[in-house]
Amino acid sequence: MHIPDGYISPQTAGGLWAIMVPVWYTAAYKVKKVLKAKQAPLVAIGAAFTFVIMMFNVPVPGGTSGHAVGGTLVAVVLGPWAAIISVTVALVIQALFFGDGGIIAIGANCFNMAFVLPVSGYFIYRLLSAGAPASGARRWIGAGIGAYAGINLAAFMTAVEVGIQPGLFHAADGTPFYSPYGLSQTIPAMMLVHSTVIGFIELAVTSLAVLYLQRAHPGLLGGAAAPAPDAGGGFRLKPLIIGLLLMLIFVPLGLIASATAWGEWSPAEIRQRFGFVPEGMRRFAGIWRGILPGYGAQGGFWSSVPGYLVSGVVGVAIIGAITFLIVTFLSRRSGKSA
Repeated sequence: MHIPDGYISPQTAGGLWAIMVPVWYTAAYKVKKVLKAKQAPLVAIGAAFTFVIMMFNVPVPGGTSGHAVGGTLVAVVLGPWAAIISVTVALVIQALFFGDGGIIAIGANCFNMAFVLPVSGYFIYRLLSAGAPASGARRWIGAGIGAYAGINLAAFMTAVEVGIQPGLFHAADGTPFYSPYGLSQTIPAMMLVHSTVIGFIELAVTSLAVLYLQRAHPGLLGGAAAPAPDAGGGFRLKPLIIGLLLMLIFVPLGLIASATAWGEWSPAEIRQRFGFVPEGMRRFAGIWRGILPGYGAQGGFWSSVPGYLVSGVVGVAIIGAITFLIVTFLSRRSGKSA
């Protein structure tokens, strides 16, 4: 679902950047108002969680791959505005450090996965769980359904953004400048994968996590009102950190899916499929490859299991630290650091 550079025009990418700027501003304002500095570690864990779960690529029908995002789960625990910030940080670091998703396309990827996904998933969760007690079954059922709907809506938006390119941006003879896939190809391909496989993975992960929190930390299901971790009446971060570390240990399982996700092919792969590389794609693709491109899948040590694991550790450390600093800064600006 990560749109690479060259698949959408600068006009499309710029328009989605323009949408996301006020969304990010509003999210920062809301987080500043409702979260305390003591909650910064929890938001950091949420951001790191979304990064790690996106490293678990899963083979899907058609010879491609896909992954869950975890955005709805973060929204259920922290509220939708904190989820926007958490997933945004994860996506930006993925693009900058690992070349996963384009630099120009950051606005598009954040619109789909950091805005549409968690906000729609959270809205459906709240709708289905309205009036339910913290321990009620409608909580984990609603969260799962919201997660399924959220990731499918995000996939649909991605398909539309990529699929409109051939009709909007093409040469006089009809040759596309950017993505060569039209809506008749992008929508069925993206929706088949996400509605039959990835959506159910997102549903299962979210439902099971909420079911666990209902039993172990029911206070965390209060959204923005979730308690701060402490040694008294709050909750303990240790089990969440242990869970994140266990996920990191198993993250090399994501190497099982060696195929490229649908619509994220390199120019060389596009040439094999279409016989040519669109002009705009050739110009913008690979404009930034990342510091550890492809999570280390570049040959030698970095293409091995240890290399993928190291990439995961580096990503978690950077994303967790940046998210922690952002939330701490915002909460102290609002006078809620106590």
